[in-house]
Amino acid sequence: MPRFSVIIPCFKVQGFLRECLDSVLDQSYRDIEVIAVDDCSPDGCGAILDEYAARDERVRVLHLEENVGLGRARNAGMPHATGDYLFFLDSDDTLTPGALRAMTDRLTETGDPDVLVFDYARTYWWGGTRRNVLARVLAEAGDGTFTAAEHPEILDLLMVVWNKVYRRDFVEREGFTFPPGYYEDTPWTFPVMFSAGRIATLDRVCLNYRQRRQGNILSTTSRKHFDIHQQYERVFAYLDARPELARWRPFLHAKMGEHCLDILAKPDRLPPSDKAEFFRRTAEMFRAQRPEGAQVPAGLRVLEHGYAAYQLRRQTGRAGRELGRRAQRARGAVAGRLGRVRTAVHIRRPLDPDLVVYSAFSHRGVLGDPAAVYRKAQEIAPRLRGVWVVRDEEYAADTALLPPGTDHVILGSSRYRRVTERATYFVNNVNWPGAVAKRPGSVHIHTHQGTPLKYMGADLLGKPGARLGLDVPQMLRRADRWDYSLVANRYSELVWERAYPCHFTSLRTGSPRNDVLVGARPEDGAGFRHRHGIPDDHRVVLYAPTRRDYRRGGHVERIDPARLAADLGDGHTLVVRLHPSLAAGPARGMGLAELHRRGVVVDATDEPHVEEVMLASDLLITDYSALMFDYANLDRPILIHADDWGAYAASRGAYFDITAEAPGHVARSYRELAWLLASGAWRDEEAARLRSAFRDRFCEFDDGRAAERVVRTLMLGEPMPTPAPVPRRRPAPADRDLLTSS
Repeated sequence: MPRFSVIIPCFKVQGFLRECLDSVLDQSYRDIEVIAVDDCSPDGCGAILDEYAARDERVRVLHLEENVGLGRARNAGMPHATGDYLFFLDSDDTLTPGALRAMTDRLTETGDPDVLVFDYARTYWWGGTRRNVLARVLAEAGDGTFTAAEHPEILDLLMVVWNKVYRRDFVEREGFTFPPGYYEDTPWTFPVMFSAGRIATLDRVCLNYRQRRQGNILSTTSRKHFDIHQQYERVFAYLDARPELARWRPFLHAKMGEHCLDILAKPDRLPPSDKAEFFRRTAEMFRAQRPEGAQVPAGLRVLEHGYAAYQLRRQTGRAGRELGRRAQRARGAVAGRLGRVRTAVHIRRPLDPDLVVYSAFSHRGVLGDPAAVYRKAQEIAPRLRGVWVVRDEEYAADTALLPPGTDHVILGSSRYRRVTERATYFVNNVNWPGAVAKRPGSVHIHTHQGTPLKYMGADLLGKPGARLGLDVPQMLRRADRWDYSLVANRYSELVWERAYPCHFTSLRTGSPRNDVLVGARPEDGAGFRHRHGIPDDHRVVLYAPTRRDYRRGGHVERIDPARLAADLGDGHTLVVRLHPSLAAGPARGMGLAELHRRGVVVDATDEPHVEEVMLASDLLITDYSALMFDYANLDRPILIHADDWGAYAASRGAYFDITAEAPGHVARSYRELAWLLASGAWRDEEAARLRSAFRDRFCEFDDGRAAERVVRTLMLGEPMPTPAPVPRRRPAPADRDLLTSS
């Protein structure tokens, strides 16, 4: 008996069907059966299904003699299912890699619940991807099982059939089937969720929900959208037949009203001549099904009046939104004029020689190079008053980003304007907003965010894909305010002067944030290990992939973290840190968050201080992340995984070939990476030689005194010796091979 019966109804989807089937059959978890239902499709779907069935015994094909529609095609497949769980997959959607393995692990972990709800991402025809906006509901549901009554927020999720798997004996016992017509998911999902005694969630993107440019049934203008009323009538009848579920009637009543009004508001659903009738039928059902004594939510009270009142409200709402947009533009224009007036007034006031304004990573908090300079200024120049710019009150309240007692201003506030108009020193690793005026006598210190491998600044002008959404001329105008550009090596000095052809002076100070790496002690990094429960005797492997510019959204999973963690074996902990630009996108939901929750890996993407993460690790595996240049200061092994170097360099541009001048051995495939780890080559003499040459070139000015050099020379006007040569140091001990298996 297979674990999953994947039922796939097919009708006029020949352009997407192969991708759908491949996404299922190529899963690492193979204990499945696929029941593909050819719903008398007039295109090549039937032939494609027969082709797949001929070469994979897990595929069975049902050819229906007439077209019966999506719901009844699913019904046709159910009697043939033998799996523990039913999974209804639409034939234009796809599974994400590792999805079925994650599902079965979660089902086992929760004792085979009636329903498992998982996450999905919308994938758009133009290449964009957007994760389910209510993904937090899955994480907040907890580790165990529950009922809908115990966690009603689960019903806020999209009530469709394909973001869940269902225990087959539960479905058969309750007699759930799909009705004909549009919106056939409605009378399936509500009864299922109301009745399920044990529901579990999986906070992982397991399915890509294709948003087709055309051909989506629900985006077709038709009277078939009137089916929604009958579908809800079926759900109300289900509740009427089960008095123990009567508590759900007020909820369903409101949900029905919201759903029908949403359909009415969509411009592509109903013919204009039918909208009044649709409203009337909705209002009639809303009155007929209203529970006794139920309060009508404010947004649904329009159903208690006529269609004319509904139209007036819609028109008023549109007019109000337009007036709001016009008022906002007017306020912006007035604010700009007032800002210029205020700036003119304050420019007549002298600069404060002891005022330093700091910002890092677009005003996130006390981080990176600016933080290192700030702390050193507090230590050796207490007369200097440092003020941090933070993005909003939420960031200001985060003590990990802004320690208690730190003087700060909120971006755009009146105090922000006063501070930036009077400060003498500005320290940032990102360009300041355009509204910050460069006054004569002020000193702008730009720290950058590390040694660059990929193209930056003006060099992106020849890379249209990489500079998508980036205004390079504006970036250079803002860089014209720099007085000093800090560099850690002569290579960076040349790159920054080429990428930012502006009027600044390069200073060979070293990177202030790397001071803690240069002077690292054995106990450094213990705080990170303790917070994440990493045993003291574990070897910590840090995997830090960067974003790709050849893929919209930037995320490409080149290594499966679960596989790598399993191959590392006992005595090892895998720590994964995604590129910051991927932290809020779908990348975390593609399995990383779930692996972190289960303790398979440690997700360090949100760790504010990357220096701590590096100090806690014994080995870095990366592709093309600039983190490698900082990590080299630790003189610990580095492996480069460069299986797509050609595509990366062609799309983004690179200043040199990292595979030819690497800080350690280079793997061109996961198999090669596994061999390097298992064989011990990752720490052999050649690895040490490569690392030493890399450090000599790219850690040239990092001597542990970079922050002090900035404060003394640029703020206090004191002399400071030039950086000492890069110190030689012994690599971290490594007395056993890293992989237990490959």
